[in-house]
Amino acid sequence: MADRPRLITAVGTPPTSWARVEQPSRAPLRIGLVQHRWHPDSDEHREALSEGVRMAAGEGARVICLQELTLSAYFAITPDGPAAAAAEPESVPDGPTTRFVAGLARETGAYVHASLYERADAADGLGFNTAICVAPDGTLAARTRKLHIPVTAGYYEDKYFRPGPSEDGFPVVELAGADGAPPARFGFPTCWDQWFPELARAYSLAGAEVIVYPTAIGSEPDHPDFDTEPLWEQVIVANGIANGTFMVAVNRIGSESPLTFFGSSFISDPYGRKLVQAPRDEPAVLVADLDLDQRRDWLTLFPFLTTRRPDAYASLTAPRSVGR
Repeated sequence: MADRPRLITAVGTPPTSWARVEQPSRAPLRIGLVQHRWHPDSDEHREALSEGVRMAAGEGARVICLQELTLSAYFAITPDGPAAAAAEPESVPDGPTTRFVAGLARETGAYVHASLYERADAADGLGFNTAICVAPDGTLAARTRKLHIPVTAGYYEDKYFRPGPSEDGFPVVELAGADGAPPARFGFPTCWDQWFPELARAYSLAGAEVIVYPTAIGSEPDHPDFDTEPLWEQVIVANGIANGTFMVAVNRIGSESPLTFFGSSFISDPYGRKLVQAPRDEPAVLVADLDLDQRRDWLTLFPFLTTRRPDAYASLTAPRSVGR
């Protein structure tokens, strides 16, 4: 295959946990992600993603993550809505994306995460932007609907997606560890959610150790000279530091007019270190070992969660005009 992904790993002994005062209680968790472009030929696209998942599983990854709207183009590029874009919502758990990743999960013995346009059967015709995770036995382990919806040039998601219901909250899912190890706790929000510190904090308070963001982000059509990639990285890494979480951002690459996606998928740890990162413009498979007890170490030294003042935060929920 011409665009065979580059394998980039950070496995073996994880970086030192600087705040550690007691030995870790479990072995590192090996996680992988697949960064790829969209292929107009659906069979070619599925094979490209499958190759990446198999490559990550071959390196021992127990959880493997895929990009936003995994099987489709990024279709929210105009405000014309799903009918004009020929965007087809699908069901969970019997839709094509769930079936695709379930097959890969059974084949590889890993948890496989993906993203899709979920049917909502609502009068306004909008669906959900939904992340799923399928267990090694092919059953659905997690389904999380994107909470925050962008409304900006080239990313007109408000014309396609309804926000995930607030009553769904911030679900944290326990994924079984290898060889009987204690489970790891994951949150599965999506893309635009990564900009909101409130969301990362809510997941951390719910016990998430790893937050995964399937992503489709790149150029800004109205501001072609403004490269937002560094800001994107910085806010995700910073939210991980503030909440003691590992962050997994899995973006796509390639041009889907008018957007050029900037790849740069990465995994960071609670100390703000990027353990591994993909190029901006090449398909890549990232695999890293996560020392999950770094969360405990860091939040013991810097107890952000236990020294909060929620009694003083009422103003955070008050409506505000832009720029005020």
